[in-house]
Amino acid sequence: MSAGARGASRSWLAHAALVGAAACVAVPVIWVVLAGFRTQISLLSGAFWFTPVLKNFREVLFSKTSDFLLNYLNSLIVGALSTLICLVAATLAAWSLHRMPWPRWFVHIFFGWALVFHMFPPLALASAWFTIMRSIGLDNTLTAVILAHTVLNLPMALWLMGVFVRDVPVELEEAARLDGATTPVLLRRVVLPLIAPGLAATSILTFVFSWNEFGVALTLTMKQTATVPVAIAKFAQDYEILYTQMAAAAALSILPALVLLIIGQRYIVAGLTQGAVK
Repeated sequence: MSAGARGASRSWLAHAALVGAAACVAVPVIWVVLAGFRTQISLLSGAFWFTPVLKNFREVLFSKTSDFLLNYLNSLIVGALSTLICLVAATLAAWSLHRMPWPRWFVHIFFGWALVFHMFPPLALASAWFTIMRSIGLDNTLTAVILAHTVLNLPMALWLMGVFVRDVPVELEEAARLDGATTPVLLRRVVLPLIAPGLAATSILTFVFSWNEFGVALTLTMKQTATVPVAIAKFAQDYEILYTQMAAAAALSILPALVLLIIGQRYIVAGLTQGAVK
């Protein structure tokens, strides 16, 4: 076999593998979205052809017994505020660790502990958080979920921002210092513009992780403060599972993350590859 034929064969296999991987991700999502437009009978009978209906979406969004819109707002608030806190804390911590005269062993231990903490199962901490929040009067509040999600996602944000802050040329910061820039001015006018792709990538990933988190939110919330994943799980009732309404709610839950990923995909790619290439 010639070199050109071998190259074409490898290219075909690579494209086939990519198409297969994409199908593994896309087919379940498409199935769930389509299930939201089915009737319960059509779905359970396994009929391939069906007449689309909007009943499930109306029940999820506008039914008098449904709190899904409130749960949607809760998730948006929790995701946005926890992401904002993570970005501020991770950026300042990363700049401090890489620019201030900390001993190198301390920096390595700090990042190592962040990595180890990120590997803890969230449910292992949920009961302790529930006890703490109840003792300080924050049980069944969005504040408790925001704080918990901040703690869960801060290690990841710190690792990501650490890469981008580390790669900012020290000479630029020194030049700004010589021009009389204070630390806040230095961060705002020199560091933040240079790490903007990293900020975008980190914010999107942090928001998506917060939006999808289930176990801790289930432990810390009740009906009025539940987030979207908790609300979707409640369609599985004691004597009946509302499959089509659950599918409709799941389809609606995809929208915020999908919009963010579409808008910020170039920032994610640029941000995640910038640190790796450097």
